Amino acid sequence: MAKTLELQFTTQLGKSANVSVDDPVEPIDPAKVKLAMENLISENVIQSSSGALVAIKGARVVERNVTEYEIV
Repeated sequence: MAKTLELQFTTQLGKSANVSVDDPVEPIDPAKVKLAMENLISENVIQSSSGALVAIKGARVVERNVTEYEIV
């Protein structure tokens, strides 16, 4: 089962932008996640097609199961 921490932001143009972190350390510490997101915004590290990240929208852990089948 693959887990991803998805950081959700609002951009300059009012659109959504996501940053994904594979295999996050669990349990998730919401205070640390918020601090990291605030740093990404204040340092202007990430630019999206709809502009810079300007606000925190949310964060979530996404789990997915993948079953591969050998096709002969």
